[in-house]
Amino acid sequence: MSPESIEAYGRTDEELATLPIALRADILRDTTLLVSGAGGGIGKAVAYWAARLGARVVICGRDAGRLQATAEGLRRLGAEVLAQPASIRDPEQVAVLFDAASDRFGGIDILVNNAGGQFPQAAIDFSVKGWNAVIDTNLNGSWHMMQAAARRWRDAGRPGSIVNVVTVIWRGMPGIAHTCAARAGVIYLSKTLAVEWAPLNIRVNCVAPGVISTDGMKVYPDEARRDMPNTNPMKHFGQVDDVADMVCYLGGPAGRFVTGEVVTIDGGAQLWGDQWAISKPDYFRV
Repeated sequence: MSPESIEAYGRTDEELATLPIALRADILRDTTLLVSGAGGGIGKAVAYWAARLGARVVICGRDAGRLQATAEGLRRLGAEVLAQPASIRDPEQVAVLFDAASDRFGGIDILVNNAGGQFPQAAIDFSVKGWNAVIDTNLNGSWHMMQAAARRWRDAGRPGSIVNVVTVIWRGMPGIAHTCAARAGVIYLSKTLAVEWAPLNIRVNCVAPGVISTDGMKVYPDEARRDMPNTNPMKHFGQVDDVADMVCYLGGPAGRFVTGEVVTIDGGAQLWGDQWAISKPDYFRV
């Protein structure tokens, strides 16, 4: 896909509403799923998948307009939806979000931590503010959500499931060192909590997407965007529904004996390829 066709990135609402889903149609019936960052991209796809699989859906994000657009699309599918603008960086806003979910649906059963953000830049040029913003959202924000969910599940004596959407960090990714650091923290936090919270009947897993076609690709330079499909041996972008299928599998009853796992959806990029989120220096060119 060339940089010129960037408007084609991602899935349309119609596609999200009609594309085939790999799981049984009612597998999330009688459950409530909360997904952050649901105004677009992977988070929006997960919200659509959950609704189509029978779940009540709670969506949050910082952009109220995009969030409302997602909610309207879900309601057209007949879903029960709560849209709650919130910044996961702020523990008080997170508490309000979970209180609202409790008031509306009696709490949640599945938490999908998808919200996050980064900007491509050489690490040597990061400002203190830029570094802290990414760490605060991607690591601390994920933690605030996980702890809030777990405390409510513990206090109610009910099971829970967490799926954290992270980044493929096994080989690093030049240009987004801040995100690699934060997501590595989320991965090993998840592995630790999978053991620590097992007595509470709480499962914790991660899904690690590679290059996925979303409008978030717009933040990367043309050169990096052009080369991204060639950084995996399948030589194309993944789609948001590839990730949504796995998130709903792990988060729901199909994944009931899976915890502490990281499922990588990257077309084999961790085995092959050279991925940069910024322009590659001449030093590395053959």
